[in-house]
Amino acid sequence: MTSVSLKDVSKSYGSVEVLRNINLDIEKGELVVFVGPSGCGKSTLLRMIAGLETITGGDLQIDGERMNETPPAQRGIAMVFQTYALYPHMSVRDNMAFGMKIAKKPKSEIDAAVDNAARILQLEPYLDRLPKALSGGQRQRVAIGRAIVRDPKVFLFDEPLSNLDAALRVATRIEIAQLKESMPESTMIYVTHDQVEAMTLASRIVVLHGGNIEQVGAPLDLYERPANTFVAQFIGSPAMNMVAAQVTETGASTTVQIRKGAAATVQVPSKPGDQSSLVQLGVRPEDLVLTEGSDFLLEGTVAIVEALGETTVLYFEGKDGEVGLIAKLPGIQSIGKGTKVRLTAAPDKLHLFDAEDVSFHYR
Repeated sequence: MTSVSLKDVSKSYGSVEVLRNINLDIEKGELVVFVGPSGCGKSTLLRMIAGLETITGGDLQIDGERMNETPPAQRGIAMVFQTYALYPHMSVRDNMAFGMKIAKKPKSEIDAAVDNAARILQLEPYLDRLPKALSGGQRQRVAIGRAIVRDPKVFLFDEPLSNLDAALRVATRIEIAQLKESMPESTMIYVTHDQVEAMTLASRIVVLHGGNIEQVGAPLDLYERPANTFVAQFIGSPAMNMVAAQVTETGASTTVQIRKGAAATVQVPSKPGDQSSLVQLGVRPEDLVLTEGSDFLLEGTVAIVEALGETTVLYFEGKDGEVGLIAKLPGIQSIGKGTKVRLTAAPDKLHLFDAEDVSFHYR
């Protein structure tokens, strides 16, 4: 039985529909990440699962029980918010125990639950401190600990790292990954706009866009086999390059002629009806390599060089002054602005998308 099941779930505010026909099954023990651009509906969907937003249509089930009208406190969920929402006058121990005290749980049960959560989150030295004496990352751990002591069926995380600086965000992300490993039976749903968080934490990623689910899958599945151009360009940084092309040969593999480029063979099948159709050829910046021979795939003039040490990112001149192709090359490259270079990529690193922006893999 799935832990959380969404069947044709929708959400409207008056005549404005923000989520439509959401169908998703989340298994027990998964850490599923909702990711997408601002305004795509990911936080709204999380709040509907929590009971903080009403469900306009469809059904929400937790462990097979319909929860549409069930109050939040009775759903068996615990939520960690973007803001820590800690009581400043209470110690860490009292903050973590507050919910159980309100529920009138026995003191021995409360103490055991708090001690267990503190051990998991490495908060034992800080139990008697006030929140003001903690770092941002430690405060977020206290907020997570407050959720753990409730022993919920489902943990909900609403962008819990967005208020942290870059270094703390990395450290706390690792701590959340370790937390999941220490609680393998716990189901977690995590909302973020940061694809690095999604790729590193998720068992599966749910990509949302415009109120719809674009694709659901394991992180590397989305990276290697995006269902459409939106997922292809949202997952991965820098975004996947897209160039116009035309199909010249069909079959078990597909040959295309790149507009302002060379011919390329892509290891995806095509149908006879695809002959001569206009397509988009996708290639990730990190899959492009330099070549000096005549077997190049693309060529361009470098407009901007970002020398990062670990990698060198080249931005090429595009039409009307816009940036065109992007190449992400390993290490330090002695390439300057204005240099004309040729690039190629392995056939199995190329992607094809049809006129509807759908990947040839998923048609």
